[in-house]
Amino acid sequence: MSRPAAADTATQALPMRLFRGAQDRRHAKEIQGQLEQIEAELMTHLAFASPVADAPARYLMEAGGKRIRPVLTLLTSELGSGPNELVRRAAQAVEMTHLASLYHDDVMDDAHLRRGVPSAQTVWSNSIAILAGDLLFARASTLVSGMGEDAILLQARTFERLCLGQLHETVGPQAGEDPIPHYIQVLADKTGALIATAARMGVMFSDAPAEYADAVTEYGERIGVAFQLIDDVIDLSPKKEQTGKKAGTDLRAGVATLPLLLLRESAAAGNAADAELLARIDAGVAAIAEGADPAILDPEVTALREHNVTRETEETARRWAADAVAALDVLPKSSVKRALEHMADSIVHREG
Repeated sequence: MSRPAAADTATQALPMRLFRGAQDRRHAKEIQGQLEQIEAELMTHLAFASPVADAPARYLMEAGGKRIRPVLTLLTSELGSGPNELVRRAAQAVEMTHLASLYHDDVMDDAHLRRGVPSAQTVWSNSIAILAGDLLFARASTLVSGMGEDAILLQARTFERLCLGQLHETVGPQAGEDPIPHYIQVLADKTGALIATAARMGVMFSDAPAEYADAVTEYGERIGVAFQLIDDVIDLSPKKEQTGKKAGTDLRAGVATLPLLLLRESAAAGNAADAELLARIDAGVAAIAEGADPAILDPEVTALREHNVTRETEETARRWAADAVAALDVLPKSSVKRALEHMADSIVHREG
């Protein structure tokens, strides 16, 4: 199965967007070359003893993606001696872990699309999608196993946070627990933890100064949260339909996002208009769950998109991104630091 041309374009575009100026552009081309090598080696590592496993295991890899995590590992390695075999192996392990988590997430969320293609469980089955994810988790662990005790421990702790994040999302906040901090912690665990690991591994395996490790780890976790908060905004945007997904997919499915949680908070505080909108949303979600046309919530999707809670979500994402950049104060001024700053900026200004 060949990868779509659009996927290739998206993968190649990221390094070039992060560097500005002639000298930095040359740096971008070097990063792009390393990323292409990682892509080729990833495909090699996604070959298994059984041909039955190869197609589902490679499926989401072949569908493309932004490759934010391996790019980040390459970037932070430039704070030391730059990309080498261990840095590339770390980047592959992190991206493979991310891909594995997508298989499992799509099964649990009953998602029908991923990266513009049918999700793996709709092509095969839930069982095969889960097993494909398990194979990728196992292969990622194999890659890390030869990289030293610190790497093994970091990978294990990251995997634990991924699982805890998914568990807490599935169970939801407990009685008396504020749902908004609960939600932010889920984002930190499910997305921020792995991006933070990607950044930290670049420092670990390039002999960069040890004091940079915590800085880039905090940076990675914070841009991960910002990324997911912007996803909450994008979910409500009609531009989302360009990817084949209907605007308000999460809302129609009853998924808690920050705009909806903020709306609930406002309604609980006595705002009558917000309580009325929330009641309409809840009724529509219940009707869709009973088989009604998801289009019945079109007016509510528009209303929530235009509501102040969505602007507040955007502002929250910007604060997380700004805090991520502030964590980089310990780093010296360089094209790498500028690229990391541009990455944080691009995350909060993306449209898809």
